[in-house]
Amino acid sequence: MRALPPERLELGETVLRRLIVADAASVARAVADNLEHLRPWMPWAGAESADERFQRRRLAEAETQWHRGADFGYGLFASGEGAEGRLLGAFGLTARRGPKTLEIGYWLCADATGKGFASRAVEALTDVAIAQPGIDRVLVYCDEANHASSAIPRRLGYRLDRVVAVPAEATAETGRQLEFVVSPDEWRAHRRANAGEG
Repeated sequence: MRALPPERLELGETVLRRLIVADAASVARAVADNLEHLRPWMPWAGAESADERFQRRRLAEAETQWHRGADFGYGLFASGEGAEGRLLGAFGLTARRGPKTLEIGYWLCADATGKGFASRAVEALTDVAIAQPGIDRVLVYCDEANHASSAIPRRLGYRLDRVVAVPAEATAETGRQLEFVVSPDEWRAHRRANAGEG
């Protein structure tokens, strides 16, 4: 990516903000409080990820990746009264799937699910991705059995492009990974069709 994305996106009740080393305690606490919720779908959800020192190291590396234009990690925070509240989840925009392609990944704390927060965040990050120079497609991956996660790209006009056989790494995974994709033209058509909603 030749352009760095915005570091902060205001989404009404929530804000997406670039995660920095100073957020390590908040990330570790959110993971620790939600291990049982995350473990079925996230292979990394364990004691190490709930450790603040580990998150400090990870977020320091994430800062390097951000400035290299390779990986953009955001925290989703509650907003209100001009101040950020607690961390509700994490979202990523990454260039790891090859040229002209960006992937969006995400997780939410258990008590933040079912409120539309993830859909609004993925929508905002899709806008950011599509605006990047040279991007031909944006991807979202999730396991076939993760219905809550797959509902988000479906709701946002992504199309199911293929089902990929992968090793199951988390306890609830089937090894059948859904690949959702949207092109810039498809995304613009979706946005026009849904203008005025919400």
